[in-house]
Amino acid sequence: MLGSPGRILLKLSGEAIKGPEGAFSPDALTRIAGELAPLSLEVAIVVGGGNVIRGAQSPWLGRVQADTLGMLATVLNALALKSYLEAVGRSVLVQSAVHTELTESIAPDKAKTALGQGTIVVFAGGTGSPLVTTDTAAAIRAVAIGADLLVKGSNVAGVYDRDPSGDDNAALLRDVSYDEYLERRYRVMDQIAVEICREHGVPIEVFRLDEPDALARIASGEQVGTRIS
Repeated sequence: MLGSPGRILLKLSGEAIKGPEGAFSPDALTRIAGELAPLSLEVAIVVGGGNVIRGAQSPWLGRVQADTLGMLATVLNALALKSYLEAVGRSVLVQSAVHTELTESIAPDKAKTALGQGTIVVFAGGTGSPLVTTDTAAAIRAVAIGADLLVKGSNVAGVYDRDPSGDDNAALLRDVSYDEYLERRYRVMDQIAVEICREHGVPIEVFRLDEPDALARIASGEQVGTRIS
C-alpha cells in the first residue's frame, strides 16, 4: 500500500469515451463519471481527442491541420465529460489551451484554487500547439498544479516488457524507473511526458481504465497498475 495521494491528474484518452458507431459512448461517460463522483481527493483531468480524430493517423490532412482539429476535439470531450460529471453532482471547471467561448483559459493558480474547493478541473486543448501529444500536456498540467500523481487510464493493465498485443508471454511490470522506461523506449506513455515527470519528480501510474474501482483504489493508496518513478 502506497501513501494516498491528495491531488491527482488523470490522463483520459479520447478512445476511452468512444462509442461503437460514434464519437461518444454514453455508457463509458456514465461509468467514468460514476467512478470520479465519490472521490474525496482533488482530481484534474486531461482529455484526449482520439475518438474524433488522431493527427498522426490522418493522412488526408497535414499533421498540423489534423492536430489542430484534434485539439478542438478535446474541447468537445471536455464539455461532454463536464455534463456527465455535473449530472452526478460534481462541480466542474473546464480550462482550455485553445480559446473558445465555452471554456476558460489555462490558469494553473485558478485551477489549484478550484481543486482545493472540491471542483474537478478538466484541461482541454492539449498544449495549444500541434505536434505535441496530450500525454505531454498531461505531464505539463500535472507539474503546474502540483499533482502528487499522474495516472493514465489505458486499454492495457500497465507497462509490459514487450508488446502484449503481439506476444502472449509479455510480462506486466509492477515498478519501472523513469530511466528504465526511457532507455527501453516503452510506448504506453509518451517519452517526452515521462521526461517531464522525471525532471519534476511526478510519479506516474498506468492502469487499465476498466479495472473495477480502479480510481477509488488508487485514491486509497493502492497500486493498481505499473508505477513509473
